[in-house]
Amino acid sequence: MKILSPPPRLLMGPGPINCYPRVLTAMSTQLVGQYDPVMTGYMNEVMDLYRKVFNTTNKQTLLIDGTSRAGIEAVLVSCIEPGDKVLVPIFGRFGHLLAEIAERADADVHTIEVPWGEVFEPEQIEQAIKQVKPKVLAVVQGDTSTTMLQPLEALGEICQKHDVIFYSDATASIGGNPFETDAWGLDAVSVGLQKCLGGPSGSAPITLSDRYVDMVRKRHHVEAGIRDAHHTDAKGSRIRSNYFDLPMIMDYWGEERLNHHTEAASMLFCARECAINLLDEGQDAVIKRHQLAGDAMLAGVKALNLKPFGDLSHKMTNVVGVYIPDNVDGEAIRSEMLLTFNIEIGTSFGPLKGKIWRIGTMGYNARIDAVLNTLQSLESVLRRAGHKMPLGEAVDAALAVYAGTAHA
Repeated sequence: MKILSPPPRLLMGPGPINCYPRVLTAMSTQLVGQYDPVMTGYMNEVMDLYRKVFNTTNKQTLLIDGTSRAGIEAVLVSCIEPGDKVLVPIFGRFGHLLAEIAERADADVHTIEVPWGEVFEPEQIEQAIKQVKPKVLAVVQGDTSTTMLQPLEALGEICQKHDVIFYSDATASIGGNPFETDAWGLDAVSVGLQKCLGGPSGSAPITLSDRYVDMVRKRHHVEAGIRDAHHTDAKGSRIRSNYFDLPMIMDYWGEERLNHHTEAASMLFCARECAINLLDEGQDAVIKRHQLAGDAMLAGVKALNLKPFGDLSHKMTNVVGVYIPDNVDGEAIRSEMLLTFNIEIGTSFGPLKGKIWRIGTMGYNARIDAVLNTLQSLESVLRRAGHKMPLGEAVDAALAVYAGTAHA
């Protein structure tokens, strides 16, 4: 077998993206034992760092070992008991994912939907809460399948008024768009590293409110093989997943360090660096950098005579959708971008499959050279495919955004 040597791709799709260099370096760090005081010290640092990333004071802020989907499953399977009502507002593929995971936990799942490319008004969600009376509201903040960003600011107060647990998956949006766990009244949040945080998939930071923790602690269980005399089980039903049992995972991350799994040390190291990278640059500065790169890419694709998808007033900063022109082969364009120019852009799913491209500007790739190289290469490929557009204007439009001279 040859030594690993993947091509030097520039990942400008909806994620994953190229990692920050300091994150790659962290992943090559030598391991220590899971109860080494150095390792548990790093775990404590990670908890503190992600409280700042999530903008929360939640004590229970930690990592789930697994992709962002592991974080979603841990949050939902730990709080849902069979028959519990869960409301999921769906505006893209990942709302459907939340609904499926809740269904697999034997929840009584209710959904409301808007056309892909739109988001919900708070009144729509509150009306559904009044009708359904759910235990949990589960909503995606940023859905890369549609590039839309669901406003969350008003939902926490609505959930508190109706005694509903408020959970959001913010994998695609956190770091590049504002996210305020405490100010918005969220009870649980899960994310991944592979988007704006600039890391690889494989670790899922989560944060849990005291209200959420009190609820799932009623289902606390200690495995027989590690049970000591002082351990007693709670009276609630046992959580159906061992691996995603949050009370047991909280015991592992807590002062007792009660064994649950062997922490994925390399992923913890890189999650730590993702957070430090964000906080060193400053959250506001990182969001501004994502907004600038996203605006430049949007201006550029418009100059390529491409039509943006969806309600642009609710677009994420870090990804733009554009309709594939009728006169070109969308997959052939993506293939030439990848194989000739080493640049990856995405298509989409479901009703948008083969209809739009999704072009990301996130994390390490939310920078001017990545934007300009992508636009210049896409122009060359589209021109060769017969697409009509003014030549050279895409790069100029993006540069005008960066120079602050673009027309509104």
